[in-house]
Amino acid sequence: MINHETEIQTDTNETQQLRRDLQDGSSNDLWRRRAIINLSLVGIGAMAAATLFQTGIIKHLPDPPIENFDADAVTSSDVAYALGGADAVLSVASLAANVPAAAFGGEKRFTSTPLIPIAFAGKALAEAAIAGWFFYRMTTKEKKWCGYCITNAAAIWGIALLSARSEKSFCRIKRFAAEKLNHFNRN
Repeated sequence: MINHETEIQTDTNETQQLRRDLQDGSSNDLWRRRAIINLSLVGIGAMAAATLFQTGIIKHLPDPPIENFDADAVTSSDVAYALGGADAVLSVASLAANVPAAAFGGEKRFTSTPLIPIAFAGKALAEAAIAGWFFYRMTTKEKKWCGYCITNAAAIWGIALLSARSEKSFCRIKRFAAEKLNHFNRN
């Protein structure tokens, strides 16, 4: 039996508007957020395969028949386990976190919850730098290629570009901060 006193109450108009925004909205920001979700799922797929290998569930990662492709060697390198666990697992978790972050809020989320897109852009840019470092190591230290890692890096870089552009984040961050400072100074 449902206790109506403790049932979660929602503002029907707000939830219906959110559903309309997410399912039917056509703004450039929603297009970018949907692309972020798609790229995150592509990265998760690539890193899920690497996770299976790094955790011993499978014993070999297939490679394309191209010279210097050796995903087993790259994903078994010391740096791949340097953080106390398999790096592919961490990448899967981070990419999975992108999905609710990108889906959170309606078309005008920057005005209602401005810290979400700002924090997300920061996360995405930090991850792009880390992916760049791993890519650099793969090409200069390992001197072998990992198709799964390349796919993941490309997805992460795409996410960073989209999130930095999302809602024209950096221009809006400056305007948001200025407005808050002006409001604070007036009070």
